[in-house]
Order: sequence, then structure tokens, then C-alpha cells
Amino acid sequence: MGRDTINDLMNSIRNANMDKKRTVRIAYTNITENIVKKLLREGFIENVRKHQENNKYFLVSTLRHRRNRKGTYRTILKRISRPGLRIYSNHQRIPRILGGMGIIILSTSRGIMTDREARLEGIGGEILYYIW
Repeated sequence: MGRDTINDLMNSIRNANMDKKRTVRIAYTNITENIVKKLLREGFIENVRKHQENNKYFLVSTLRHRRNRKGTYRTILKRISRPGLRIYSNHQRIPRILGGMGIIILSTSRGIMTDREARLEGIGGEILYYIW
């Protein structure tokens, strides 16, 4: 049975965010690198760098904390598609999160994309996460 690297990535970010930690260390794979780049471009992560330790690569990300009205730091990550139940959508039925304020991470035939990119290119795919 293989590991779910996408879930490990999001759990690491979620746990570091709840503990108000600035940095998080993530196991490096091509998929995790692409997802972290999308989060960096969307503003959920401030910085990311590749780090090697004992012939293994890691991504070290610096998180950006956002304050809500109650003064606590909060970024919500919700897993949609999982190994036991895959959820797919075409480009016309990709949902909008908070009226476009949140993002959706999709795995498409052209790689990892956000919901806006997939709608612009007119392709659908597997809905991985909602982030707001």
C-alpha cells in the first residue's frame, strides 16, 4: 500500500498553521512541488526552497498567516478527492469557493492547476482540495 503524498502535504501545512509555525518541511515529489508552487503563487505560502539531507530532498516552506475577525490565524484546507473515492469535474462544473475568494487545486491532463486556470483553458480534472 502506497503513501498518499498529497494528503501528507496538506496535513503538514494544516498542522503547522494550527500551531502558528512559520516553516514546514515537506517530502519532495514532483506533485508536491507543483502544488506548493501553486500555493506560493496564490499567496498562501511566502517562500519555498529545496533542501537536501542524507540524499533525500525536502521542500521547506514559509507559511503566510492570515488573521480572521476573531484574531486567530486560519487557513482552511478541505480534501475532496481521495484514493478511495475520486471526484472529477469538467470545466463547466468546477465549483466556486466563497464566490471566487478561495481556490480549488485540480489534477488535470496538463498538470496541477487552480480552478481559474482550468476554466480559462477549458479542461476539467480531479478535484484535490478546496483552500480558503
